[in-house]
Amino acid sequence: MAQPFDRAAYVPAPRLPDKRLDDFWVENPWRITSMGHNLSAYERNRVFLNGGGDDWFDISALTTADSDGDGRSAVSADLDGDGMEELIVRQSGGGPLLVFENQFPDAHWLDVSLRGTKSNSHGIGARIVATIGERKIVRELYPANGYFCQGAAHVHFGLGKSAQIDKLVVSWPSGLVQEFAGVAADRHVLLTEGTPEIENRRR
Repeated sequence: MAQPFDRAAYVPAPRLPDKRLDDFWVENPWRITSMGHNLSAYERNRVFLNGGGDDWFDISALTTADSDGDGRSAVSADLDGDGMEELIVRQSGGGPLLVFENQFPDAHWLDVSLRGTKSNSHGIGARIVATIGERKIVRELYPANGYFCQGAAHVHFGLGKSAQIDKLVVSWPSGLVQEFAGVAADRHVLLTEGTPEIENRRR
């Protein structure tokens, strides 16, 4: 949950709450406690797997990530250098930190870091689109920032069985758009604003 600074904020529910799960929605987060709700009630964490498009599957119990600790934030990071990102959950009580190893089947991937010249130094705010055949994967570089945690300033592409990205397009905050063709997978690359070369980064 992100709490706006405006105490008069009104945010309508994106969908009806699921009463079976005791979901609730408060249009103004400043009023949560006055309405009898509590965000520190040790609700179980939930993990969803995207099946493509708008299809999502609740795999919480299968992953063991459905801890009943007071989870506050989650970030992903490749902790063992295999290109498969792990899940790191920060809690308040119930143990301060949980790390869940990624045990999905091996697949191709690409990590992209940016170096801005006219834009900010890390390219924060850039939009990166990877095209593989008819498929497009869109990422925006906004590092996750939550309760006592922050994600790395790079983007991760899961590529499945594709060992190459046909076209990688970077739209920088400055307005510059760069295109890179035939980008090989399974590595961490650094792209510099205005420079056509792709630099390999050490993991």
